[in-house]
Amino acid sequence: MTWFSNDNKSTMISTQNALVGRPDRITTAEQHFVYGIDLKQPLKRNEKEVIVGLGCFWGAEKCFWKLDGVTCTAVGYGAGYTPNPTYEEVCSGKTGHNEVVRVAYDCSILSFEEILTVFWEAHNPTQGMQQGNDRGTQYRSGLYLSDSSEIMVAEESRDRYQEKLHKAGFSPITTEIALAGPFYYAEAYHQQYLAKKPQGYCGLGGTGVSCGEG
Repeated sequence: MTWFSNDNKSTMISTQNALVGRPDRITTAEQHFVYGIDLKQPLKRNEKEVIVGLGCFWGAEKCFWKLDGVTCTAVGYGAGYTPNPTYEEVCSGKTGHNEVVRVAYDCSILSFEEILTVFWEAHNPTQGMQQGNDRGTQYRSGLYLSDSSEIMVAEESRDRYQEKLHKAGFSPITTEIALAGPFYYAEAYHQQYLAKKPQGYCGLGGTGVSCGEG
């Protein structure tokens, strides 16, 4: 349908031109396929969360299952304008949303800096509105954080990694670093997709440059 189209999906849509969305949340999974827990369970006292965008969220989510201290992950949509978007709407480029992963972790086991190390090394943060062959605003690199102190730590981490990337011949980092807004859970079939379909598509690829943090 033509109303889904955006002539240049690598250019952020304006608030005024974004799709209207809907008042109600779309249906998602109840249980986490990997951890066997409530997908939407609230954070415990010793837990924090970070929302990350590093390309197609199928592969991005998988990066964090192996980390000791991660207690839950979920894929969804964030950093855009349209309330309660669908996958098709996000892919149209007319919501402003990024494909993101909500990562909940036990901060007594896993540090924020270690999360950042996985984030930087798992993708190429210099590619703007794409990741590999996946092009569009929903594939941009992004860190969406809880407070200004986390933003400061992330920006310092970015600057250190930028020095290493520069020496390796890469362009400047384009990662969006901002306070987290609403997180909208993606449809059930997207949740833990690569655990359900291990041979499924994953376009994620890093630079090969070590972050050296954490």
